[in-house]
Amino acid sequence: MSSPAALDPARVRRLLVVRLDNLGDLVLLTPALRALRAALPAAHVTLLASPGGALLGPLLPWVDEVRTVRALWQDASGGLPFDPARERALVDELAAGAYDAAVISTSFSQSPHPAAYACYLAGIPVRAGLAADFAGGVLSHAVPPPRDGTHQAERALALVAALGAPAAGTALELRIPAESRVGAVAALGRAGVSGRYAVVAPGASCPSRRYEAERFAAVTAGLSRTAGLDVVVVGSEGERPLAEQMAFDGRRAAGPRATVVSLAGATGVGELAAVIDGAELVVTNNSAPLHLADALRRPTVALFAGTERESEYAPRDAPLRLLRRATACAPCRTLRCPYAQECLDIPADEVVAAARSLQPQPVAG
Repeated sequence: MSSPAALDPARVRRLLVVRLDNLGDLVLLTPALRALRAALPAAHVTLLASPGGALLGPLLPWVDEVRTVRALWQDASGGLPFDPARERALVDELAAGAYDAAVISTSFSQSPHPAAYACYLAGIPVRAGLAADFAGGVLSHAVPPPRDGTHQAERALALVAALGAPAAGTALELRIPAESRVGAVAALGRAGVSGRYAVVAPGASCPSRRYEAERFAAVTAGLSRTAGLDVVVVGSEGERPLAEQMAFDGRRAAGPRATVVSLAGATGVGELAAVIDGAELVVTNNSAPLHLADALRRPTVALFAGTERESEYAPRDAPLRLLRRATACAPCRTLRCPYAQECLDIPADEVVAAARSLQPQPVAG
């Protein structure tokens, strides 16, 4: 007689899902969340996320609760102070959740073992993650990872499928709350955008993934002049100065009648998703807006730096033009490029042409 699946609905009433990356990585987790909800329809599902990733919570209908943590093992900057009491408090918080199981989702370059050990100390009996290395009994269910180059959404699905939650479709998905759509319409109206528009997202989590700002400004001007679109530059609060300067430069280059505006820092994640959902075109780096656009099936030009493999992170469902120059150093995985970003040495007019190729063609009369 076979043993019950790790995620047996009769045993798992409270589930913890751990994903401590950036917002875009949470978008890539949505097929796995959908599969978990289908397998455990009556379970209470808590998502443990980074402060940035947790902002996506209202768009994830498969999750009942979102908790946030700045985890020491996920601190790429090394800026978290030495504070063992902080880690003990995390274990206490997890113990108070009385979870029956924890599913720990990681990228190809991350280890599930630190999170699994916190869950072990918290008394969570089922602790599952993808792991090829040995860590004793820290993981109760160490699932062999898929082959290198697997898309990150498929990687997460491989984990939950091995635990008894087969994929309920592989496409990314988001549910935009009605109030976010209302807020997006209001934000666009205040900015003077009333017709067809393109979204331009110049930011990214690290400099090596960012297309040159001056060229991005030229792209905004080109979209306004030749595509007949208003242009909305989006980004986080921290990207506001970049976005506002880009909108100013793009508007000046496009001419006095052009509508090129910045909404960076002026919308929450729900409103940002709604703005993207209403766009005719999206032009973005490899960043959260790229994955939002894919989840919402918006025609997208991706300025995809050589930091990652396309097979791991590129959109799969949205109409797409992926632009990058082949370089011997790719995938470099670096935060800062030492080679003048040769992988993104792409003229602005080439980006505009790629965007124009995605526009709907007029029907002949």
